[in-house]
This record gives sequence, structure tokens and C-alpha cells, in this order.
Amino acid sequence: MKTPSMPGNKPIFSFLKGQAILLLLILSTIKVSANRVEPSKDPDVIGRWDLTLDKGGKSLPSWLEVQKSGTHTLIGRFVYAFGSARPISEVKVNDGKYSFSIPVQWEEGTRNMDFQFEVSGDNIKGSMIYTDGVSYNFTGVRAPALIRAKKPVWGTPVKLFNGKNVKGWHTDGTNQWIAQGGILRSPHSGANLITDRNFTDFKLHIEFRYPQGSNSGVYLRGRYETQIIDTKSGDPEPINNQFSSIYGFLPPNKMMAKNPGEWQSYDITLVGRMVTLVANGKTVICDQVIPGITGGAINSKEGEPGPILIQGDHGPIDYRNIVITPAK
Repeated sequence: MKTPSMPGNKPIFSFLKGQAILLLLILSTIKVSANRVEPSKDPDVIGRWDLTLDKGGKSLPSWLEVQKSGTHTLIGRFVYAFGSARPISEVKVNDGKYSFSIPVQWEEGTRNMDFQFEVSGDNIKGSMIYTDGVSYNFTGVRAPALIRAKKPVWGTPVKLFNGKNVKGWHTDGTNQWIAQGGILRSPHSGANLITDRNFTDFKLHIEFRYPQGSNSGVYLRGRYETQIIDTKSGDPEPINNQFSSIYGFLPPNKMMAKNPGEWQSYDITLVGRMVTLVANGKTVICDQVIPGITGGAINSKEGEPGPILIQGDHGPIDYRNIVITPAK
């Protein structure tokens, strides 16, 4: 006589087998997920920072850039109240605080400048030990991108120099500037000359003449220096601190300087951070980003309009035909 089988044994076994396989798959997935290395978020310090140092009761504009080099090392650039952007070999981090050290450039003394700071979102604060060994505090904010959504619509050209006097301008010290025969002259080193009016985006035409060995500059919005210096009789290479450079940042693609004593010209277009510079009829910088303020800036408030500043503290210089076309 045939023995009957237990009903439902095969379906139950198949069900349990399926559950076991599913459990193994889940455990395997958990293990893979646990072993997977998720990409780490870049620290908030990375980026560009507009700084203000409190040094002896004076507010000194400065600038800092931090970026990654490789997988984890932080490097950067720093601009002090004067001088050019200088490299930072490493920005170190310890317990949430950052630090770096840079050698002297134009500062007096031989001691390094040491910095320590913290970052919270879009704000930064810290201290600097200067070359004299004294500690000074600084604060700052993340620098604005200054990206324009639309192309500018240009307004009416405005003569900034009337050929007769320095009306519409003021100085940051004792005035040595004079108007003589339609020429704006600084016969010797002295104060910088600054427009009373501020500008955002603009096109600027300016002509200048310097004696051998002299040095000046035109600051766009009072923060970005377009270098004017006797370069042809010196170093003819197009580097970022000579004729027609954005000082310390952007070199021209060709050296177009004339001889000392000759009249020369710049035609400069500034839209947001984007600059184009035509030197003596040749485009030498074309639609390039100015990373940050240059040494000698009036302040570090990059998001605000600013004046045209003509440097008068580095030697004799003549200017004429200064015309600005602001964006509407």
C-alpha cells in the first residue's frame, strides 16, 4: 500500500530556501556598503576670502585664496595691504583651526608672517603675527563671484579729467597733482588721486607718460591695479607685475610698452571680475577673471562699486584723455 506524502512540504521548503537567499543578499549588500569609501566633502575654507586686518587702529584690506592640491593638501595665495599675491605652500589644519606662514615680501624685517584662523560658513576670523612680532586680528567674508546675468548696456562717456584742474577728484594725502596744459601731472611721489564718483562696470580710456624708471598704476573700482611701469628699458618679458598686467595676477600676452617719455594708452573693460585690456592698440588681456584685490586697494569690499584711483606714490607720472563709459 502506498504511503501518502505530507501535503505542503515542498512549497514550505522552497519558501524557506528563498528567504535564506534573500537574507544572504541583504547581508552582502550591507557589507559592501560598509566597505565603500564615500567621497569627503571639501572643507568650507576652500575658496576666496575678502579680509580686513585691524593693524594699529587702521583697517587694512587683504585677500586669501585656499584650494586643494591632490587629495588632501591645502595650498593658497595671499595678498597683504601692499605687494602682490604670494604663494602659500601649505595651509595646515589642526582641530578645526587653520594656519599658514609666508616669508616677507616688501615688509620690513626678516621674520615670517604667521596666520591662524577659523571658518564658519561664509565668515572667517583669525590673527596675524606680523614681521615685528606683534599680533593683529582680522575678519573676512567669502568673496563674491560677481557674475553678470546679462551683457552690459553702455551709457554716455564721461570725461574724468577736464584738462584744467582736478575737480571731481580727491587725494588720500597732501596733494601734489596739478593740471598743466591739458595734462594731469604728478611731478614727484606723493598722494594717490581718487575720483569722487564710484563705478560698477565700465569701459575706461586713459593715456599716460612716464620718465625712465618711474612707476604708477590705475586701480579699477579702487581695488584692482592695472600696472604702469617703465618696462621696455627693463624686463621685456610679459609677467604679472610689469607693464599692462593686473598686478600680481594676470600677465599680458605680449609686451607692448613704448619707450619712456612717449605717450601710451590703455583701453580697459571691466564687467564683474572679467577684464579686457588693450595696451597701445593691442589686446593683451582678453576677458580674464581677476581673482581678488591687489596690494594697495582702498578696501576689500569687492561687491560694492568703487572709484578710479591713480597711483601717485611711486614716482612722477603724466595722464591725459581720461574717459569712462559706465554701464547703465
